[in-house]
Amino acid sequence: MKVVVVGATGMVGRMMLKVLEERNFPVDTLIPAASERSSGREVTFRGKPVSVVSVMEAVEAKAGVALFSAGASISREWAPVFAENGTVVIDNSSAWRMEKGIPLVVPEINASAISVKDKIIANPNCSTIQMLMALAPLHREYGIRRLVVSTYQSVTGTGVRAVTQLDNERRGISGEMVYPYQIDLNCLPHCDIFMDNGYTKEEMKLVNETRKIFDDEEIRVTATAVRVPVKGGHSEAVNVEFTKEFELERVRELLSSSPGLILYDNPDERIYPMPLIAHDRDEVFVGRVRRDFSQERSLNMWVVADNIRKGAATNAVQIAEYMVSAGLLR
Repeated sequence: MKVVVVGATGMVGRMMLKVLEERNFPVDTLIPAASERSSGREVTFRGKPVSVVSVMEAVEAKAGVALFSAGASISREWAPVFAENGTVVIDNSSAWRMEKGIPLVVPEINASAISVKDKIIANPNCSTIQMLMALAPLHREYGIRRLVVSTYQSVTGTGVRAVTQLDNERRGISGEMVYPYQIDLNCLPHCDIFMDNGYTKEEMKLVNETRKIFDDEEIRVTATAVRVPVKGGHSEAVNVEFTKEFELERVRELLSSSPGLILYDNPDERIYPMPLIAHDRDEVFVGRVRRDFSQERSLNMWVVADNIRKGAATNAVQIAEYMVSAGLLR
C-alpha cells in the first residue's frame, strides 16, 4: 500500500508518521508531501530518511490513502484532486467536516458512517473528539439533551509557532506573536476567529460537529474555548443533561468499559486527569465524575487528551485502519 502524508513536515504530520509506525499500519511505500519550499527535505520513517515531495507528485503516485494535515485551504484545493485520482483522503482540517455527504468520523463512535463510495473522510476537531469519546457511551444509554463545555486548550493546537511564542516568553526573548496577547502566565478566551454570533469558530465546531457525529440535531450545545499556557494536551469541563435518569455507578461502568477511554477518577487519592498524564498517550482520560445537584439528570466530568495524538493524528490513522479491516482500503 502506498500512503501519502500531506503536511508531513508539520507538527501533526510528523505525529502521523510516528503513529503509522507505532501501530504497524501496512505501509509499503510512504510518500511524504508538503509545500514546494519543503520539497527535498527529509523525514524519518521506520528509521530511514524519506524525501519530501510536492503535493502534485504525491497525487501522481496514485496512493491508496492520503492523510492530510496541511490546513483547510490546501485540503479544499487538493483533496478532490486526490479523490478523483482514486486515493482515499482522510483530512484533519476543518475544510470538509460539515460538508453534506462527507463522513465526520471518530472510529470508536461512528466508523460505520464510512462506505465504499466515500473518497474524502473528515477528522473532527480535536476538542470534539475527546469530548464525544467520553460522552458516546453515555449518550447511547441515557440520551443527551444539553451540553455545556469549557475547554482549556494547549498551545500545540495552534501549531509550532505558538509553542515557540510560549517558549520565548518564558525565556524573556522577544519574537513572533501568534496570539494577540502574551500566552505565558495568561489565559485567552479566544480560540480561532470570532463569528457574528459572538462565539469563536472553535466553539461552534463543538456545537455543529457534536450534532453531526451523534446524528442528532436536537442536542443543545454551548461552549467557551480558552487557550492556556500548556503543551501536553487539551482539558475540558463538561456538564451534560440527559433525557433519562442515571445512576453514578452505572456511569462509571460505562466509562470504564469503553474502548479508548480511561476512567482516572479517585479524588481521595488526588487522582484526576491532567495534560501531564495524557501527553503522548492515545487514550482519552475522564475524571471528576459527579452528579450536578443544581439540575435534574445532569452530570459533571473532566476530560483530557493529547490533542496532537487522539485529537488529530491517531484518530486519522484509526480511520484508515478501520477502512483496511472493512475492506474499504487496499
